[in-house]
Amino acid sequence: MKKRLLSMALSAVMVLSLAACGGQAKENKTSNASASKGSAVASTASASKTSNTPEAKSNLKIGLITDVGGIHDHSFNETSWKGLEQAKTDLGVEINYLESKTDADYTSNIETFVDEEYDLIVCVGFKLAEATKKAAEAHPDTKFAIIDDASNAALPNVTCLTFKQEQASYLVGYVAGLVTKKNNVGFVLGMASDMMNKFGYGYLAGVYAANPEAKVQQINANHFADPAIGKTSATTMITNGADVIFHAAGGTGVGVIQACQEAKISAIGVDTDQSSLAPETVITSAMKRVDNAVYDTAKQLVEGTIKGGEMVYDLSKGGVDIAPTTDLLSEDVLKKVEEVKGKILSGEVVVPGTKDEFEKEFGDKYELD
Repeated sequence: MKKRLLSMALSAVMVLSLAACGGQAKENKTSNASASKGSAVASTASASKTSNTPEAKSNLKIGLITDVGGIHDHSFNETSWKGLEQAKTDLGVEINYLESKTDADYTSNIETFVDEEYDLIVCVGFKLAEATKKAAEAHPDTKFAIIDDASNAALPNVTCLTFKQEQASYLVGYVAGLVTKKNNVGFVLGMASDMMNKFGYGYLAGVYAANPEAKVQQINANHFADPAIGKTSATTMITNGADVIFHAAGGTGVGVIQACQEAKISAIGVDTDQSSLAPETVITSAMKRVDNAVYDTAKQLVEGTIKGGEMVYDLSKGGVDIAPTTDLLSEDVLKKVEEVKGKILSGEVVVPGTKDEFEKEFGDKYELD
């Protein structure tokens, strides 16, 4: 408490000093508690935004750190923030985010929130795993959550939010296998890792289950925030005959969708319902409800029930699914997808989520692991 009062006093002195010098203050987009850290945030080349509610039911502060895809990636960073915005509305918590422009920003952004005594810091993506580990070990009294990483599950102050994304990918792969007219589909991966490859294993398994004759072109874009690479990758696949392309590539996938739109072929989005990006092109999306997971974690913080370990969100928990927008899919396709969904829930279909599981059934057909 003394630390916060001192920070507020210093902030007031800084504001008065600026006024006395005739300085023109820029609009402050960070929380009141972070005013004195403005120069530090700027030095990390990061953008931040805060939301406060006058009728706050809680004095808890939750901060979100994006990966390099940024808060407007139309994917899991943006969806994570929506989960916190809902928590602000329902629970009255104070929320804030910091964008990471490069991998080097992860540590400094986390430290900014630690210094400002945030009660929970949510790190978006497995690329933040090492920075999260170091911060959690150094600050055992601060709560952390990380999306798409289970490597920190042994730390008592880290909640690892993981998803059975292979189940959602299987469903959209099944769609791709049914709707392709050329028996030729594509998959663009943002970056190869055990966690990201689950998208590929599920997608290929779904395609082959629906259409054993189909060919699946595969490219690792090795980037989550470069639409140009995504567009080039998709264009290569289109040139080689693909008429449906799925991406699991964050902001890079926006370029995949653009290429599909220009070529008038079908695209499949990821993480959130991406049909709004190209309503006549995106036939469905493999949804990963990180908004639900982030909201649940915020609620547990408020209730005092938050704990370390891994929380797995699957189809049965509403953690993954295909997008609700189905205008471009026939009733027959939708019926078959629902049948497959039922088989996954019953255990009749077990979607492969590892290299060994995939190769046991399909052989060495996945090229990106």
